[in-house]
Amino acid sequence: MQAFILSVGDELALGQTIDTNSAWISQQLAAVGCDILGHQTIGDSQAMIETSIKHWAAQTDVLIISGGIGPTEDDLTRQSLAAVLGTGLERNEAWLAHMTAHFTSRGRTMPERNVVQAMIPRGATMIWNTAGTAAGIRATLGKCEVFSTPGVPREMKTMFTRDVLPWVAERSGGAVILQTKLHTFGLGESAIGEKLGALMDRSRNPSVGTTVANGLVSLRVNARCSNLAEGQKQLDETVVACRAAIGDMIFGQGEDTLESVVLGLLGAKEKPITVATAESCTGGWLAKMLTDLPGSSRYFQQGWVTYTNESKMAQLGVKEETLATHGAVSQPTVAEMAVGARQRAGTDYALSISGIAGPDGGTPDKPVGTVCFGLAHAGGVVTRTFGMFGDRDMVRDRSAKMALTMLRFHLLGKPLPF
Repeated sequence: MQAFILSVGDELALGQTIDTNSAWISQQLAAVGCDILGHQTIGDSQAMIETSIKHWAAQTDVLIISGGIGPTEDDLTRQSLAAVLGTGLERNEAWLAHMTAHFTSRGRTMPERNVVQAMIPRGATMIWNTAGTAAGIRATLGKCEVFSTPGVPREMKTMFTRDVLPWVAERSGGAVILQTKLHTFGLGESAIGEKLGALMDRSRNPSVGTTVANGLVSLRVNARCSNLAEGQKQLDETVVACRAAIGDMIFGQGEDTLESVVLGLLGAKEKPITVATAESCTGGWLAKMLTDLPGSSRYFQQGWVTYTNESKMAQLGVKEETLATHGAVSQPTVAEMAVGARQRAGTDYALSISGIAGPDGGTPDKPVGTVCFGLAHAGGVVTRTFGMFGDRDMVRDRSAKMALTMLRFHLLGKPLPF
């Protein structure tokens, strides 16, 4: 089966409210083997709603409409659906009585304008709403089944789970679309694509695609199969193939984050491995990532934000000669920052960062985005310099992730692969 999702509301079209309904509905439909042709967001225009319903009902098996069935004058989905059906609206007395009782039980008189929520296109079926006052609507347009639900997420999810999803699942014949994500950091999307090679062939099932967000390149693996067992088998085999192609560049899967994976490695041995941080341009971003997770106090001991040269010398023991000769953004400086932090905190490891986050402060030799990293451990100190792209926050975020990546590969006992 194929489905399309239509979201209605000026607040969505204008970007004042983020449409989370479409993403959730898509996930639920995919889990029962329903392909999603796409999403469309439109404002509160009856002409536009009618046009969209006509168009997508002719293209798909299931059309899910979210929003536009409230009690106000800009809620126009029910009128639009009635117009497309070529019929009028009629009052559903059972729902009107339910709404009246709903208000009465709360010591209130139902506003007259709420009566419109009991108006259903003639020939359509009312869908009971146990979480609100907007009744849903189900209608048939040619080969397409149309379900209209409230836009309020709690009401929509209740109605969808009870009345829409079982209908779709029954007609999918047990088919599934299973999905997972594999996360990488450090290489660009094109480099990851080259490593994947034929795995990204668009005709392949399971399909493998890439997406970029917050500096991470994630592999999206989707398996479309006639049953759950075969789907899981094919999904697992493709995940294994992706890991073989990319190796340790993949740091996690699903809900894993870079910081959660690093903390997992720090706690993998009987005695937790401890770490400290010394940051300049990131202003504590790295320490925040390490401490965002519960239980991080077992591993994270202490952090410094040494923004000035004076603080680097006073707090971490960076030599004045080092700063004068090489500058604050240099591998010799981050080496002394990391060593000083490790000695003062008494930790197994210390990470240091110093760079130029921008938008100004760059030079021809050290342009904006130049960031130096240090990793101190019992055997010495490792330093690297990378050029980070993006605005100030992007440089800072990616720098913190690069420091964690350096630590991750060291804990794995492998060299940084870039």
